[in-house]
Amino acid sequence: MTAPSADWLHDRPQIRTIRAAACDVNGVPRGKRMPIPSAIKVLTDGTRFPFSALNVDIWGEDIEDSPLVFDSGDQDAILYPTERGFVPMPWLGAPSALLPIWMFHEDGRPYGGDPRHALSAVQQRFAEHGLTPVVAVELEFYLIDDSARRLQVPVSPRTGKRRNAAEVLSIRALDTFDVFFTDLYEACELMDIPAGTLISEAGLGQFEVNLMHQADPLKAADDAWLFKMLVKGLARKHGFAASFMAKPYDDYSGNGMHAHFSVLDKDGKNIFDNGGPEGTEALLHAIGGCIAALADSALIYAPHLNSYERIVPGSHAPSAICWAYDNRTAAVRVPSGPPAARRIEHRVAGGDVNPYLALAAILGAALMGIEDKITPPERITGNAYDQDLPHIPRDWGGAIDAFDASPYMPRIFPKELIRNLVLTKRQEMRDMDELTKSEQTEIYLDTV
Repeated sequence: MTAPSADWLHDRPQIRTIRAAACDVNGVPRGKRMPIPSAIKVLTDGTRFPFSALNVDIWGEDIEDSPLVFDSGDQDAILYPTERGFVPMPWLGAPSALLPIWMFHEDGRPYGGDPRHALSAVQQRFAEHGLTPVVAVELEFYLIDDSARRLQVPVSPRTGKRRNAAEVLSIRALDTFDVFFTDLYEACELMDIPAGTLISEAGLGQFEVNLMHQADPLKAADDAWLFKMLVKGLARKHGFAASFMAKPYDDYSGNGMHAHFSVLDKDGKNIFDNGGPEGTEALLHAIGGCIAALADSALIYAPHLNSYERIVPGSHAPSAICWAYDNRTAAVRVPSGPPAARRIEHRVAGGDVNPYLALAAILGAALMGIEDKITPPERITGNAYDQDLPHIPRDWGGAIDAFDASPYMPRIFPKELIRNLVLTKRQEMRDMDELTKSEQTEIYLDTV
């Protein structure tokens, strides 16, 4: 791992403050604001905060029965910068930078409850097989006027009007918020986030950005995590909100995070490519692993109460456990295209996921399928919503139970992370039950 350098700051004297932040189990950045001298010290000495800080609930509250809090004396971990180094924060008024960090034990061991370490461990397992995943993600989000109790699409900065219509692949919808999207792409370039194509989607003020594929799952997850921060922060700078919440509107499609991946061998050949449209046995085995683990890993792909409003039949989100060639009603899809680009698209995750955990679950399941040579069920054809197929867990409690009892999840995630996530979600489920629907929306809208 290449250590980040203070040269980045020396070359940018306008930067005056730093946020050093790690990703908690919900994907929320947790950390500290610090002046430049303190940030430079973090590069060599790290910084400290409690192990429990990465295992708080969606409100930022301690988990009441967590062994990380009082039972252990709420001990400190040490956090070091990731290889990403400093990243500008263009959504803030004052010139500032973010220093991504991740958590370790005092003796240098990675902390098993850190989501980024969970993905790093899966990536390392691929490397031990001489394999490299190539990953891309597509992130959907809504632009929202949340100034009143009822959520609505923002007023167009160009026309001063509010267009209450879904506009799939509409150029007009893109042009309506052209100033925002121009700023967004410029910010992505500054932050080294490889933003590709932008389209308007099926919801009111809903859009999707593709982040380009790369042979580094950790970088892909970093990009997704930073992109979500950027979009939400930049939208506020423009006077409205942006949300990756799974289902902000009852009557319109939800937000997803579709993950595409192929796998290269040590010679750089795509192991899914057999020269034809059907792909190799390795492709089928990877699909088999994804299908086998899907029900048990649903909590990763649908981590919040609101997530389960998205995973319903006929909602433009997969609800059945199945796979297919070039069929967007399936949970696992093999897109069409040239054989050299043969890949898997995993379509289950919502936009509200923790990107590190989602990619760890997807790639970990695929590797399990390759290792065990798991044969997938028969592929489907036609509309998956109309077929009698096994269903992704329909409610939050069922998903928590399945994740907790799974024989597959310990092959993908460290035991600390499984325990922490289950405790967190059980506490959130208890407390969310006391809130109204509008109160639930308020917490999810900005946080996830």
